[in-house]
Amino acid sequence: MRLSRQLLMYGLVLLSCGCGMMPRQSLWQTAVANQAGQLGYRNWIVVAEASFPAQSRVGIRQVPADVEIPEALDYVLATLEQTQHVRPQLYLPREMRSVENDYAPGIEQHRKRLTNALHGYEPTEIDQQSLLTLLEDANRSFDVLVVRTTTALPYTSVFIELQPGYWDSESEARLRERISRERMERLARPGR
Repeated sequence: MRLSRQLLMYGLVLLSCGCGMMPRQSLWQTAVANQAGQLGYRNWIVVAEASFPAQSRVGIRQVPADVEIPEALDYVLATLEQTQHVRPQLYLPREMRSVENDYAPGIEQHRKRLTNALHGYEPTEIDQQSLLTLLEDANRSFDVLVVRTTTALPYTSVFIELQPGYWDSESEARLRERISRERMERLARPGR
């Protein structure tokens, strides 16, 4: 018993020493990094404001992040950019651009910080209720990761729909066109 306790203590000392040499990742960053490799096409990630509604459905994972939305979004996008199997399609609530600083102090600064955190992606603006409906519909069949931040500003959540990283809509359209053309050619030559 004494020996096993000493070995355990020795292991903890080694573990704590070894951790000092590695860059520290917070729990939410570790969760996002782990989830990014598991999520695929048609899954969603929401980098959410503090009051984002808690979800109780199966398939929704919630991770609390002790940072503001721009910092969390920057990390999520950087993590997704390290994968080859998905790419992000970003959506912002349309209402965010109309929120005035007089009613939500800090929103102007938030919008500026958010622009820098977008990594050059052009988000699509949709009203928040429609985004929540899209998210609910997606969750019927697909997983959703919610990173709940400390941002306390209305209509600031960022919704990310994952698309295939190696196949885009133009490639899909060409494929469908070719399949349709081949089908029509077979129908035009019935004797073959």
